[in-house]
Amino acid sequence: MKVLHLDTNHELLIDQLNALGFENHEDYTSSKTEIEAKMHEYDGIVLRSRFTIDKTFLDAASHLKFIGRVGAGLENIDCDYAESKGVFLVSAPEGNRNAVGEHALGMLLSLFNKLNKADAEVRAGKWLREANRGIELDGRTVGLIGYGNMGKAFAKKLRGFDVEVLCYDIKDGVGDDNAKQVSLAEFQDKVDVVSLHTPQTPLTLNMIDRNFINQVKKPFWLINTARGKSVVTQDLVAALQSGKILGAGLDVLEYEKASFETLFSTELPEAFKYLIEAENVLLTPHVAGWTVESKEKLAQTIVDKIKAKFC
Repeated sequence: MKVLHLDTNHELLIDQLNALGFENHEDYTSSKTEIEAKMHEYDGIVLRSRFTIDKTFLDAASHLKFIGRVGAGLENIDCDYAESKGVFLVSAPEGNRNAVGEHALGMLLSLFNKLNKADAEVRAGKWLREANRGIELDGRTVGLIGYGNMGKAFAKKLRGFDVEVLCYDIKDGVGDDNAKQVSLAEFQDKVDVVSLHTPQTPLTLNMIDRNFINQVKKPFWLINTARGKSVVTQDLVAALQSGKILGAGLDVLEYEKASFETLFSTELPEAFKYLIEAENVLLTPHVAGWTVESKEKLAQTIVDKIKAKFC
């Protein structure tokens, strides 16, 4: 089978597919229209987030047997239409779940201990100990929305702390020894921390809005290592200003472009300007799952799934 690679990935991906007898071609620069014009030649494509794989693209790919998305989600693919055409969809949430769990924990501990604020002040010659007194995670209730690969990885990291971990998920029976599954009402009644671990779907778009925030009983901390469009930034800012949200760790933003490579094509939104200046907000550029180790594990997961299906 001929496979077209649209994004660069760990070299093992092409090396191992070559060893399995696949013919691998690379095109990292052509436009989507140019790619579509030659897709009839290929049986498989491998990509990260360079293009949206829509109906037009899929119709052009008349011999397509699989799509390998080297990442956790499939939101840049019209999955229903692809599956209706018999295309096998491959993603790799197993490959970066540990990285995401560690990043979420790092963000939470950094916020609780004001590490980014304290670091900036010391570098500026300020030695403000009382102003940087932190709080401890022990004794808190951490709530995870979404309890799949990413949520489970974060819950595992929390086992070393004396915390209660709750999870809320649209699927029943996903709780385990690391997290107790509860109703949304119980979740909102108890949590001190809300951490998002959901894919981008119609159900999760704008999920954390004014209504959700106001239904959480206590002031809380928000961690988002999932998808930026799950949080309404203006409502988040209002909650930060009122003290309903005590702080936020955001690896993703609703303003991201689909490719994740650049942030803005226009002037910065006012809500984002606030986040940039806020001392109780920690921002990273969609790198929670972006480690040296996860790059290799993501690629290996894709190879393993393609091999299991076609070899």
